[in-house]
Amino acid sequence: MTAFPTETVRPRHWSPSNERSLPTDFTALARPAGYSSRSMAKARILIVEDDASLAEVLEYNLSQEGYDVQVARDGQQGLREIRLRCPDLVVLDLMLPMIEGLEVCRLLRADPATAGLLVLMLTARSEESDELIGFSVGADDYVSKPFSVKVLLQRINALLRRKEQGTGDRDVIVSQGIMIDRRRHRATAGDRPLDLTPSEFGLLTALVRQPGRAFSRAELIDVALGDDAIVLERTIDVHIRALRKKMGRYADLVQTVRGIGYRLRDPADVISM
Repeated sequence: MTAFPTETVRPRHWSPSNERSLPTDFTALARPAGYSSRSMAKARILIVEDDASLAEVLEYNLSQEGYDVQVARDGQQGLREIRLRCPDLVVLDLMLPMIEGLEVCRLLRADPATAGLLVLMLTARSEESDELIGFSVGADDYVSKPFSVKVLLQRINALLRRKEQGTGDRDVIVSQGIMIDRRRHRATAGDRPLDLTPSEFGLLTALVRQPGRAFSRAELIDVALGDDAIVLERTIDVHIRALRKKMGRYADLVQTVRGIGYRLRDPADVISM
């Protein structure tokens, strides 16, 4: 069995001068529960990060996990590498030279060839409004600096596992004008297609499958991000806000259950009104 580091992991060229710009917790790297060495170990990951020290640390640790890792130093190079190498997941910094991370994400979602690419946004900005912007342009997850490498790896593993395994057992689900086609990864509200991130698609699928059922935020984290993902529960609130915005006049179908979480409106409630 491969021996994973059991103490702080730092790249060869580490120096105290770049300490501030890097994550502050390079702790033991252990494979999270559910890690699949056969399926995810060969996944291709592109890091788009202009901070050379941080990029080196991420490249080292992801390579140690068995991923095939490439690094791009700016948004323009990142787009070029994505189109050339077709990675499974992109770790995308928000503040990049040449082309900013938000614009890179917009361009990826607008291109049918890259619309389904997993994007984990990495940034020093931690305001909720910034997270909403990131999710609104199609980011699947959002991690703020400073961060634990172990937590970042768990988030990456959860995204890749969710994409590989999927959830549920029916391909097409319809409720109150919302249609989910899991096989084609499509969703519509009325006759209007919904441009959803994988996380938003997972959330909406869970809600539509069981209208009227109240889901806790923890349950929705399991559905949308993976059952061993370590995230704040308010991350689900950010996803729900972005989802409602995309649903337009159907947004009211996603109801807040105070003190619990969220549900899709029960069709019986409409009949009784």
